[in-house]
Amino acid sequence: MSGEPTGNPGLRREVGPVVSYLPARLIRAAERGGTITFLSADSPTTDGSEKVEWAVLHEEAKAMAVALARRGVGPGAHVALLGPTSRPFVTAIQASWLVGATVVVLPLPMRLSSLDDFVAATRARVRAADTTVLVADPMLSGFLQPEPGDPPVVLLSDLTGDASDPWAWECPKEDPSALAVLQFTSGSTADPKGVMLPHATICANLDAIAEAAALDPADDVLCSWLPLYHDMGLIGLLTLGMTTGTDLALASPQDFLAAPARWMEWMSAHRATATAGPNFSYALAARALRRFAPGTLDLSRWRIALNGAEAVDPKAVADFVAAGAPHGLDPGAVFPAFGMAESTLAVTFPEPGRGLRTDPIDRRVLETDAYAAPGDPEAEGTRHLVRLGRPVPGLEIRIIDPVSGDVRADREVGELEIRGTSVTTGYYRRPDATEAAFHDGWLRSGDLGYLVDGELVICGRIKDLIIVGGRNVYPEDVERAAASVEGVRAGNVIAFAVDGRRGKEALVVVAESRDPDLESVRAAVAGRVREVVGLPPEEVVLVEPGTLPKTSSGKLQRSLCRSRYLSAALSPR
Repeated sequence: MSGEPTGNPGLRREVGPVVSYLPARLIRAAERGGTITFLSADSPTTDGSEKVEWAVLHEEAKAMAVALARRGVGPGAHVALLGPTSRPFVTAIQASWLVGATVVVLPLPMRLSSLDDFVAATRARVRAADTTVLVADPMLSGFLQPEPGDPPVVLLSDLTGDASDPWAWECPKEDPSALAVLQFTSGSTADPKGVMLPHATICANLDAIAEAAALDPADDVLCSWLPLYHDMGLIGLLTLGMTTGTDLALASPQDFLAAPARWMEWMSAHRATATAGPNFSYALAARALRRFAPGTLDLSRWRIALNGAEAVDPKAVADFVAAGAPHGLDPGAVFPAFGMAESTLAVTFPEPGRGLRTDPIDRRVLETDAYAAPGDPEAEGTRHLVRLGRPVPGLEIRIIDPVSGDVRADREVGELEIRGTSVTTGYYRRPDATEAAFHDGWLRSGDLGYLVDGELVICGRIKDLIIVGGRNVYPEDVERAAASVEGVRAGNVIAFAVDGRRGKEALVVVAESRDPDLESVRAAVAGRVREVVGLPPEEVVLVEPGTLPKTSSGKLQRSLCRSRYLSAALSPR
């Protein structure tokens, strides 16, 4: 992956030399100024929040680094961090880097009913990461009863030190190739894969994000509620603010999910200019915005509303824009992007200020010929796919035939491949997975997409494709059709294929619903899917809210849902 590109050059933006070591950037950022505000769920306004200068947090991190060093943590050590978003937790992330260690941020439990799975998944990740020490919030330490082979556990509250002595802390020797983050992919608990991200790789992506999003640390204000165990929350907002001195208003995902309206209140109260979230969060935001009287909020400074981590739904975006208009939201702030943990975070960004752009294509031609033929925007059989911009600086992309490996022409659908300065060096101690992830030096994304006018368009995941009657049906189309039915919880629908009658593949739809009239909902879902996709479901299964399996970052787990369906582990209403 190093050296000059060979063969097809793909699409590329050049990037200049960078400071490629996080501790050096943290020192520089602390000298520049800027603040981090820890937001309170009890008060969405500036009252009740805790504003801290980055320079002050940096001094606290140096003191915590001393405490870590006294426990034998130094360059090459792996520090696993477990806890909710808080000032001590953020300080511990920086302290780990300041002492030269690798950061491993562990996911929190999604639901209280899954505590056993949470403990098992946490232990699997801790051991797979060769963790030197586990730093835990006191409120979570009780869940992890020590077992043979576990690393020592240190409470956040016990990590105190003295940074006032100029000899107490020294910046480790710069090593851009050293591992800065182990980012575990969400999904399997039995076989976790840790994405290796050296300092140079993270720094390259941070610079790419800043350039492509036209970040101005002197004027921009970031706002985030995203979990810090997810790359978009950890790198895209927290580390970006922390290493550039950009003001950041930081909340916990639990506070957002308990009351999504808070996100909009935080954006208004702190005059924030940039934030990020998955598509479902903007659907929740649109619903929340409609409850505010026009002009109650001030969203006029908002210029980057990054929508990523899951498929972007144009209807959800349109609803969000319409709901935000009475509060000064600029439609150009919509910022649909594509990223992967294996590319640190950002892969493609659109131009700031242009808003949502879609590519109307003929659904039937896409499904039968793997070609994105332009379609009539008003026609029933047209699928509106979102343009996700061009590669960020330092990266190049291409579309290949998944079978032959040949490079595809514009509008020909194939697998997205990526290479460049932000791409992972591989999976930690998983040479088999690393070898499978790369093809001729290019990272295989597992996503199907195409290029148009130099921009990336994603159609869906290869492994989730539903092949029925010679058609490649994308589950997202089925799920959105089902979610449009009254009584179905939006964002909580999964579609997959099973062996049906006479050995042919058949479609199954599983959806969460609170509606008491289940038969009517099932019939409506079946009819809507047949109408939109032209394919009748073999079965529509309705389940209780909170039943569908999701990853730690909130993504639907189609393969796990299918496995549970086949093993009769799902509990239909």
